[in-house]
Amino acid sequence: MSDHKLPLFEVFIRSRRGLDHKHVGSLHAQDHEAALGYARDVYTRRNEGVSIWVVKSEDIVASQEHEAESFYDPMDDKVYRHASFYEVPDEVKHM
Repeated sequence: MSDHKLPLFEVFIRSRRGLDHKHVGSLHAQDHEAALGYARDVYTRRNEGVSIWVVKSEDIVASQEHEAESFYDPMDDKVYRHASFYEVPDEVKHM
């Protein structure tokens, strides 16, 4: 089977404990287990990571940059999410 018929996986590596996983690339594989093994062989040849995530590309849903203004805009009208929206009663001393 050629690569373009195999599912595409996105690979994320965590380089050290406590850090975030970072996207390092993509690869084609038969299934998740094979993708994990291929990712280990391709992206951690010099012990660059302590953890690997593989995710089918088709399962990733993302917002689009060109839609950022309308996507995030509704957040601006929710003033109650800010502490300054609320009045603190005089009885509350140390807030």
